[in-house]
Amino acid sequence: MVNSIPIAEFLEKAKQLPMLDARAPKEFAIGHIPQAHSFPIFSDEERAKVGTAYKQQGHDPAVLIGLDLFGPKMSGFVREAEKLAPQKELLVHCWRGGMRSGAMAWLLDFSGFRVYLLQGGYKAYRQYMHELIERERPLLVLSGHTGSGKTDLLPCLQQHGQQVIDLEGIASHKGSAFGSIGMAPQPSTEHFENLLGMALLKLNTQQPLWLEDESLSIGKVQVPKTLYDRMQQAPTIVLEVPKQLRIRKLAEEYCRTDPALLEAAILKIKKRLGGLSTKEALEAIATGDMEKMVDIALTYYDKAYTYDLAKKQQVLPLQLQGIDPAENALQVIEFAKQHQLI
Repeated sequence: MVNSIPIAEFLEKAKQLPMLDARAPKEFAIGHIPQAHSFPIFSDEERAKVGTAYKQQGHDPAVLIGLDLFGPKMSGFVREAEKLAPQKELLVHCWRGGMRSGAMAWLLDFSGFRVYLLQGGYKAYRQYMHELIERERPLLVLSGHTGSGKTDLLPCLQQHGQQVIDLEGIASHKGSAFGSIGMAPQPSTEHFENLLGMALLKLNTQQPLWLEDESLSIGKVQVPKTLYDRMQQAPTIVLEVPKQLRIRKLAEEYCRTDPALLEAAILKIKKRLGGLSTKEALEAIATGDMEKMVDIALTYYDKAYTYDLAKKQQVLPLQLQGIDPAENALQVIEFAKQHQLI
C-alpha cells in the first residue's frame, strides 16, 4: 500500500521508519534529509542518459530508456529494502515526488511493503527547511575574542536548560584560517541548511535560542542571510577574557596539531599579518613556541573581531576572570537573567 503524505508527517514517521532517497548519488551528496539512506533508482550516468533523452526525444522515449535501466535492478532493490526495513514499512522520496520515487514505491508496494511517499519530494523538504530557518524566534548571541571559549560554553548552557545550536559544529569548521584543523570535511551549504533546519525543528520558537557569533561564512559554508541579519540585531553578550588566558588555551590546543597544518593556516592570513609577523609565526611553529605563534595570530583576529563587533546593535560586555566553561556558563546565565534576556 502506498500513502502520499506531506513533509511534516513524513519527518514525524522518519523517527521510527527507514527512509529511502531515490535520487542519484550526486544529488544525495550535495544535500539530503539527514535520516535518509541513499537508494538511487539510477546512477549519475544513467540519470544523465535519461535526462538527455527527455530533452532530445521527449517524454515517452525517455520513459522507455528509464524502464530498460530500472527493470534489471528490481529484485536487487527489493532485497536491499528488506535489509533496511525487515518490518516491510518505509518512506520513499525523490526530487519532486515524481517518476523515480513513484516507480520505487510501486515496486516495493507490489513486493508487500507499506510505503509512505513524500508529497513534493526533496524540493518540498527544502522549502520546509527554509521556512524553519526564516521563522521568527528570540535569539541570544555569544561573542568574544578568539580563544575566549564561546564554543565550549554552548553544551554547558544546554545542560542548564538553555536552547542551543552549535553552528560551527554543524558546519564542521571553527570559523578562522585554523578552523578546519581537526574537523571532518565540511557539508555543502545546502546540507548545512538541512542540518540547521532539523536542529531548529526540535526547539521551542517562544524560548530564546543561543548561538555563537559568526561571520556570514563559516569556512566554505554560508550562513542563511536571514538568520545572519537577525543575529546582528539580537542581544550580544561579549565574553571578555584576559588575553593571556586566551593565548594559553589556544596554545594548548595547537600543541597537539600537525605543524604543517598550522603553517598552512598562517600562510592563509599572510597578507593581513605582514611579512615580518608571518616569518616570526612560522619560526615559532618550527621551534614549538605555540604561545608566541598564537599571540601573533591574535593580533590580526582581535582587530577583525573589534571591526565586526561594531556592526552589532545591542552589545553587553561580561568580564570573566577564568576560562572554565562550566563556571562561565553559570555567569553567562546569571548575566542574561539580570538583563531580562531569559
